[in-house]
Amino acid sequence: MENRPPDAWIYRPFPFTLTMSAAITARTGSWKWWVCGLLLLATTINYMDRQTLANAAVRIVNEFQLSKEQYGDLELAFGWAFAAGSLLFGFIADRVNVRWLYPAVLFAWSLMGFLSAWTTDYSQLLLCRTLLGLFEAGHWPCALKTTHLLLSEKDRTMGNSVLQSGASIGAIITPLVMGAMMTDAPGSWRLPFQVIGAVGILWVVAWFASIRPRDLSGMSQSNGGASVTSTGRESMWSAIFSRRFAVGLMIVFCIHTTWQLLRVWLPMFLQKGRGYSESEALFFNSAFFVATDVGCIAAGAVSLWLARRGLSPHVAKCRVYLFCALLTSLTVLVAVLPKGWPLLATLLIVGAGALGVYPCYYSFVQEISAQHIGKITGLLATLVWAISSPVHKYFGRHVDQTQSFDLGIALVGLTPLFGYVALRLFWDQPEERAPSSFNV
Repeated sequence: MENRPPDAWIYRPFPFTLTMSAAITARTGSWKWWVCGLLLLATTINYMDRQTLANAAVRIVNEFQLSKEQYGDLELAFGWAFAAGSLLFGFIADRVNVRWLYPAVLFAWSLMGFLSAWTTDYSQLLLCRTLLGLFEAGHWPCALKTTHLLLSEKDRTMGNSVLQSGASIGAIITPLVMGAMMTDAPGSWRLPFQVIGAVGILWVVAWFASIRPRDLSGMSQSNGGASVTSTGRESMWSAIFSRRFAVGLMIVFCIHTTWQLLRVWLPMFLQKGRGYSESEALFFNSAFFVATDVGCIAAGAVSLWLARRGLSPHVAKCRVYLFCALLTSLTVLVAVLPKGWPLLATLLIVGAGALGVYPCYYSFVQEISAQHIGKITGLLATLVWAISSPVHKYFGRHVDQTQSFDLGIALVGLTPLFGYVALRLFWDQPEERAPSSFNV
């Protein structure tokens, strides 16, 4: 690290050249996995702020005298705001160093989660959930930009599994925290909103303590930490109008629909649809997300294991995705099973598959374009949240009209299989990848 030349980093956006100094190369071992751990924590905080509403849903619906459709409208507003934020922060992430952008959006969404506790009517709560969705959307372009900068292609599915597993951890912790803090007193749901919203400050401090100003301002690394140099500019529009982008949109719509409906409606399904008490539903909700975390980490580990034993990273991801999609299709059994352990066991298996598909999807997206990851990720999220968010409204309306969750639950787990069909039929082979993508 002595005698470090003043131009150890030479970086020009387009066309660009990057040369890594020995000092930076030394940070590519255990440090990169430490950063992935910070990404896991960021996802955990993201989901804790998001899941507070679902875990207090029955109390909030009763206190504010809401219909199921109005509860669905809260998620609709969150989703459409998330769509707008995905586009906004996706473009910003390709222009602003994520060292600064990431903590800014995390602080902003934490503030919105905190302020949700102070709402006194439906319109105020709707506003807070809308702004929460807007700022939470910045997490994913920043996180995927970071894993792309840090990790080689073989390692990215595993890194994305670590990142995504924070969703499960957040969803595991949240019902436990809320169950411990909520009492029979009216409005006791507000305290966990405040506590969870304040946690984001600690992450911001840890981030700045771990990331130096130039750590995340370069291009992705190759295996072993060697420098990568690329010339020429890849057109963003060619990536957006590519076949891979269309397939990516199909995949994320299918897996997003399954995951979000289970995330939002599972506590209410257990209480209103199968007769479990609030404490039982909250306890199982934690167990459900333990299963999703196991599925997520296992998906990354199996993909890495297959790739290191001769399969191409792409084929390994496809096989893992298919297996997870078959697990989610077991929702057809959930719809006909009564209250009891077979129902709960099947839900755990469904959960493992529902999150296991995500690290595969993120790695597919990172194959679309090396230079426009933030924009591609943001645009895909914008489209899928804008298209799929009304599903909550109509799901709630269907439950209001039929007093049953069963048909919706049965259908929701089948959609990832349609994503796999699109992947197999229309995703071009890795050898055909555009030369501007980095073979790392």
